[in-house]
Amino acid sequence: MNWHPFELHTHTPHSDGRHSLAEMAREAKQRGLAGLALTDHNTISGLAERVAVEEETEIVIIQGMEWTTFYGHMVTLGLKGYADWRDLGPDDIHKGIERVHSQGGLVGIAHPYALGSPICTGCHWDYRISDWNDVDYIEVWHETFPSIRMHNQPSLELWEGLLNQGFQICATSGRDWHGSKAGDGPEAATFLGLPSSEKLSEAGALQAIRSGAVSISMGPLLLCQVVLAGKSYGLGETVSIRDAAEGQEATVVVSLDFRVRPGAWTLESQPLSIILRSNLGNMAEVKLEPGEVEATCHLPVHGLKWLRADLYGVFHGVRTKIAFTNPVYFMNEK
Repeated sequence: MNWHPFELHTHTPHSDGRHSLAEMAREAKQRGLAGLALTDHNTISGLAERVAVEEETEIVIIQGMEWTTFYGHMVTLGLKGYADWRDLGPDDIHKGIERVHSQGGLVGIAHPYALGSPICTGCHWDYRISDWNDVDYIEVWHETFPSIRMHNQPSLELWEGLLNQGFQICATSGRDWHGSKAGDGPEAATFLGLPSSEKLSEAGALQAIRSGAVSISMGPLLLCQVVLAGKSYGLGETVSIRDAAEGQEATVVVSLDFRVRPGAWTLESQPLSIILRSNLGNMAEVKLEPGEVEATCHLPVHGLKWLRADLYGVFHGVRTKIAFTNPVYFMNEK
């Protein structure tokens, strides 16, 4: 599996951004990104430059649009044309989701707990979801230095609460990139996992989000793998277990790749901590000393629905969460 860093929430002057698609793609390449999604507010006109910009920069550009409404913002990815939202009230979002899905697109809830009126009318998510199976992903991290943004914590809690209920919804990060200036905080990248034999493309990037092969980081790439009965399972995959006994254990391998996005982030040499989280709460803490990039532990599988990893350390002078993964899922087959 190859892991490709993306920025999935961006704007150009076709809505309220300050840099052209070409300028943004050039800067994305300097920041070590492999791709980005253009998600202007309520328009796809900025995508007219897409082919030329991809040829110039070799940055993969996902076609997108951010539905910007009075009841919330929904990021749509992979649309082949315009999907209208203007006739949808707070109870009608599933009609809109179907319009996106009918085009083969994905839908994601953007910054669900951002401040709403009067600070930012419509920025807070107020649409009523009757079936969370219709939602492809949630933007759990939003803006620069997302781990310290207060509105991201309830987004994380929403996501984990849905995982606990059995929904398999992908988590992503979005800078909400409108422009760049000196002093901007560190940004997170959404790493999308594609088979090593597959060339990076929009279709492959969308499939990675669909399947949950996604890890989010402001620094090194964090991965989590589960091994049970001689078979390995990665992010987004489902571990099949039969009548798990109280003491049955799986081997969990966590790893860090410090080679990603060289020059785009700095992390002082230090011991790092990885917390393994699940529907049962915190399962274990794994310590990595400077120079270590992998650790293994053994965890009981009884009662597990999902398992994922968080990375903690001192980043830009703050002890904080640096990275987190999407889950490995568990299914008890009778």
